[in-house]
Amino acid sequence: MTERAGPRRQGLAEPGLSHAERAYRAIRDRLVMLDIRPGAPVNEEQLAHSLGLGRTPVREALKRLQYERLIAAYPRRGTFATEVNITDLAHISEVRRQLEPMAAAQAARRAGAGDRARLTALLREPGIIEGPETGGAPRPPEELMRLDLAVHRAIYAAARNPYLEDTLVQYDNLATRVWCLFVDRLPGMADHIREHGPLLRTVVAGDAEKAAELARGHIDGFERAIRAVI
Repeated sequence: MTERAGPRRQGLAEPGLSHAERAYRAIRDRLVMLDIRPGAPVNEEQLAHSLGLGRTPVREALKRLQYERLIAAYPRRGTFATEVNITDLAHISEVRRQLEPMAAAQAARRAGAGDRARLTALLREPGIIEGPETGGAPRPPEELMRLDLAVHRAIYAAARNPYLEDTLVQYDNLATRVWCLFVDRLPGMADHIREHGPLLRTVVAGDAEKAAELARGHIDGFERAIRAVI
């Protein structure tokens, strides 16, 4: 199956990355998107084979993913994808509600020309642009979720604070796993994605106060939507 144009999947396709970083990004996104289901065993050898990498970089990636609460290792039992615990949503949202507005505001203040070009390119993505979708058909839920990840990660990077970026990527990953679990029951997914349009335009325009306000509203809306279906 040919992959459509749009935000490139993070992982093996990106040049200039170490094997360990490539393994980490690829496995991370499989876990985040629930391609590796919660509770499923994580086999180091099978992952190395599927990624075309050695076991050493995969082992290093799994250590990072355990720290990020995406996998859990048990003595004599093995390694497993962590379960998605809906009771964690309040804790995740509590952190994101504070840090997402900070990242959006800092991105508006600090984004360089390259950052603004990437954010502007995302504005042209079907699913964010206003009006009919390209080709007349809406994007599938999986593509919309990958677009959501791409937007958030681009804003975090534009904030130019690696500690803030790493923290928010981790919490956004956990929130996306919750979203994936309930995606078939969320009717307003397309509207949630389109909210990124005003946020991206505001960041590109350099309006830090408005960017923070929109980011906070986006996080609050996400939590309300999930709680409405659980």
